[in-house]
Amino acid sequence: MGAIARNIANNITTSGVFTSSAITNSSVTGITVLANASDGITFISSQTASNSASISFTSGLTSTYKAYKFVFVNIHARTDDAELTFNMSTDAGSNYNVSKTTTLFLAVHNENDSATAFAYESSHDFQGTGFADITVNQGSGADESSSGTMTLFNPASTTYVKHFINRFCENEFSDRGFDILTAGYGNTTSAVNAIQFKMNTGNIDGTIYLYGIK
Repeated sequence: MGAIARNIANNITTSGVFTSSAITNSSVTGITVLANASDGITFISSQTASNSASISFTSGLTSTYKAYKFVFVNIHARTDDAELTFNMSTDAGSNYNVSKTTTLFLAVHNENDSATAFAYESSHDFQGTGFADITVNQGSGADESSSGTMTLFNPASTTYVKHFINRFCENEFSDRGFDILTAGYGNTTSAVNAIQFKMNTGNIDGTIYLYGIK
């Protein structure tokens, strides 16, 4: 016990604060959240789909944070040549019909190394209240999926439109690697408090994590 007490004392500053070396994975077990953590990002929730029609987040988007990040891991299309799409809601998910203006461009590299490209994809631009594309022509093979992030800025604002930026990598259905950037805004000054993701055709697998950013 004396050695333990000395070790603790050696890791406390004169002002009574633990030093950074005092808290490590081996010295602390069973803790999933540290109060007043200052890393700037906080886990809120996650949703996992298994041959599901959609993935929806109907809570967690509040005025607590000025930005939110969705992290998508191995989003798998059950139907070949499908697009991951999204829409926003101002009534907690009763309706997903926020008007959106979006744009999309991508870089391409064929799996057999036969060709590359960089293109603005005007056919995947979107203007309207329906579901807008995030990915393009996803493959449905057992080893094919997409992963990426969406950052949604200040969804609780009742003054400004709701900006978003999406960055994804994917396996395209004809064996090409895509690096995709979509961006735009939800054209509403009402607070956005729910969001839904789904394929434009067929069902979806995968996990989406939601984080709040200070």
